[in-house]
Amino acid sequence: MKPVFVMNGPNLNLLGLRQPEIYGAETLADVVAGLTTLAGDLGLAIEAMQSNHEGEIVEMIHRARSAAAGIIINPGAYSHTSVAILDALNAYEGPVLEVHITNIHKREAFRHHSFVSARADGVIAGFGTMGYGLALRRMAAVLGV
Repeated sequence: MKPVFVMNGPNLNLLGLRQPEIYGAETLADVVAGLTTLAGDLGLAIEAMQSNHEGEIVEMIHRARSAAAGIIINPGAYSHTSVAILDALNAYEGPVLEVHITNIHKREAFRHHSFVSARADGVIAGFGTMGYGLALRRMAAVLGV
């Protein structure tokens, strides 16, 4: 089976350093290590990636069209601004799950709308970095693993 792409958007490379009172102390490397172990337990493989650049995220999604069984994406601030990422996801035929570390609906008003949610098959928000593992478990169920 093809891997599940786990995509992270801008500033998520700073997990554990940037506003730990909001995003927690776990680093992105910690998240990826935990997901790699969980993926193995679930009979899946993951390919993790992160970019601070919108166009690069679009390219990742384009690559997923032929290379990924599913996409788990935390688009960061691009959730609220990027029609380009939405359009790329709309061209992807597999399952898409959206993850947010915080509950975006309890934050600033501009964060309450996510363009990505219009394409996502499910959204997990407000569970901290645990949300990634929840998304991977759901992806396994959706993929029938």
